Amino acid sequence: MRLADTHCHLNFRQFDADRASMLARAKAAGVERFLVPGLDHRSSADALQLAESDAAIYAAVGFHPTELEEFSEATFEQVRKLAAHPKAVAVGEIGLDHYWVKDEAQRARQRDALKRQLDFAAEIGKPAVIHMREENDAWMGSASVELLEILSEWRSRLVSENHPLAERPGVLHSFNGTLETAQKAVAMNFFIGVTGPVTYKNADQKRAVISQLPLARLLIETDSPFLAPVPQRGKRNEPAFVVEIADKIAEIKFKKMDEVAAVTADNAARLFRW
Repeated sequence: MRLADTHCHLNFRQFDADRASMLARAKAAGVERFLVPGLDHRSSADALQLAESDAAIYAAVGFHPTELEEFSEATFEQVRKLAAHPKAVAVGEIGLDHYWVKDEAQRARQRDALKRQLDFAAEIGKPAVIHMREENDAWMGSASVELLEILSEWRSRLVSENHPLAERPGVLHSFNGTLETAQKAVAMNFFIGVTGPVTYKNADQKRAVISQLPLARLLIETDSPFLAPVPQRGKRNEPAFVVEIADKIAEIKFKKMDEVAAVTADNAARLFRW
């Protein structure tokens, strides 16, 4: 079975004590590729350093919307330099977060940082890893509306320029929105990231959304060390648990688990070119 964990924070301190054995467990479970996203210039450098240590690990570099305190010309230039590395395959984790950020001035700064980083992604021809979280974790709200508007404008420019990234602009990480939002993203050739909460007892709406999306547009993510799936819920999450997410998607879509694993791994390879 071939699997890819397309969003895992393996550089976080929660893995410092057993990183090697954690990776061994994941590989034994069939995980062949890992994407470690950056949150700012420092964690992006850490993600890339980890990617250099293991052929199966790749990095995304960028500024998370809740980590913009040190976003400046100087720190953005550091990220730009990191992005030139061949194992930096995406720009991210970037986006909008209205859950932790309530102040409108700070939300405006998020929008500005997102637009600048999307333009940078187009400049270097690498896809975007998109974070979107609504206020109070609602299914639909201002973050979704603003994000779709920004992504639509960006991708329209890619199409008008006949830019190759128009065919693989990025992924909406740990998607927690409506079917309408997902379908609009898929129509723009974005992938949809599926994480552990799809396995939770109260996640009927999330499963209903996934059931209506094409398997060819889904990616599997653990978001380790967070969001452990059932039956591991409550534990530290790790990439080996990606199997549980693949199994739930197979159940939702009436597919064999091996097919879900292979198709989503191929989707990741198409997006990240690894």
